[in-house]
Amino acid sequence: MRVSAGDDDALALPSRSSQQLPRSQFPHGGPRQGCRCSPPPMSLDRLLSELAANAERLGRRWEAAVRKRRRHGSRAACEGLEDKKADAPIQLHTPLFYATCALGGLLSTGLTHLAVTPLDLVKCNMQVDPGKYRDISSGFGVLLQEQGLGGFFKGWMATLVGYSSQGACKFGFYEFFKKCYSDIAGPEHAEKLKTFIYLAVSASAEVIADIALCPMEAVKVRVQTQPGFARCLTDGLPKIV
Repeated sequence: MRVSAGDDDALALPSRSSQQLPRSQFPHGGPRQGCRCSPPPMSLDRLLSELAANAERLGRRWEAAVRKRRRHGSRAACEGLEDKKADAPIQLHTPLFYATCALGGLLSTGLTHLAVTPLDLVKCNMQVDPGKYRDISSGFGVLLQEQGLGGFFKGWMATLVGYSSQGACKFGFYEFFKKCYSDIAGPEHAEKLKTFIYLAVSASAEVIADIALCPMEAVKVRVQTQPGFARCLTDGLPKIV
């Protein structure tokens, strides 16, 4: 059945025969109802602006929820309600605060270095034997041919333990030294010397973090570059000791 565009009655009330037609005969998903037309396609600029507006609204809601939770935790602490202590935020410069920072460094640094173990393995072998491992692509090819897929993660345990220790010390001692050096400078000079204080804080934390990493790095490099030295950290560290 053909329906003309000017037939208002046919457009408003389609006949029974038109309702029985398959949907494939209607390019817009079905017969037109009334005089309503399909909406125009949304432009890219309008789509991006709406997404940005939605993201901003979600951010404001999230911020309001966080502030409400903090106020609720502070009120519960003042009233002495023991069952509400879990909602209170972690106080700055407390052992729990430093432990939380260390845990964040442990997870972020250890897991990210574990993920790039194959690349680090090729890099170390290129430095030790540049004739055999000429570049990254050929290095991966040599490892795959000689050791299989399992060879790409040789030394993974030393990498995980070493860089987890480094990240924990780096994040934790950074916050500790920042409080310590700021107290030494005093409140009247801490803001003026903030850049130099932060440089000293980063250097101090990095020294401790690299000392924690050094034994594991020694085991990792030997496991990765000296065939037959050890299988992993558990038998490589006792040999060095």
